[in-house]
Amino acid sequence: MSNPQIPDRHAELAQQLLACGYDQLSPVQKSVIDLIATEAPSAVDPTLRKDDRTYWERLADRVAEIGGSWNFIFGFGAALGLWILWNVATRGFGLSFDPYPFIFLNLMLSMLAAVQAPVIMMSQNRQAQRDRANAEHDYVVNLRAELEIMHLHDKVDAMRDRQMMEMLQRQEETLSLLREQVAKLTAQSGRSA
Repeated sequence: MSNPQIPDRHAELAQQLLACGYDQLSPVQKSVIDLIATEAPSAVDPTLRKDDRTYWERLADRVAEIGGSWNFIFGFGAALGLWILWNVATRGFGLSFDPYPFIFLNLMLSMLAAVQAPVIMMSQNRQAQRDRANAEHDYVVNLRAELEIMHLHDKVDAMRDRQMMEMLQRQEETLSLLREQVAKLTAQSGRSA
């Protein structure tokens, strides 16, 4: 048999939803209600599918992608090593453009860090916005799935109750037929005695 608390919980939830006006719902809750009412599938928000980034935003994302890779670290380490090696090895020949203590190299590294950090932060902010939009879409899909599952549970419960009633009805009919047969047999045995 079903748990008697489940219908009470459903009835309580239904009463809460009925007591709350549509206007009092959040936009996400309204969208879920609208999707269920129209029986439309949960579509991915078009802003999540299309790439509407500007050229500069794509460039910032590419810089962050390259700057956060092992290839960049190894390549940058090799470039620093070549810079230092060239300036130390050519110092005696007058070809050194940044002699030890490599002040120009320090300036270049500082400028690179000053430019690269905000670019990476811009890219991370955009990724956080996309993640929030994806999370909201996931919430809508999960909420709708939960409501649909509750609806299916109610349908299954109703089917089970209907089958139980039909089975009880058939059982009652069978019992009445058996009673009639017993009565006939009793009447026949009473006549023959």
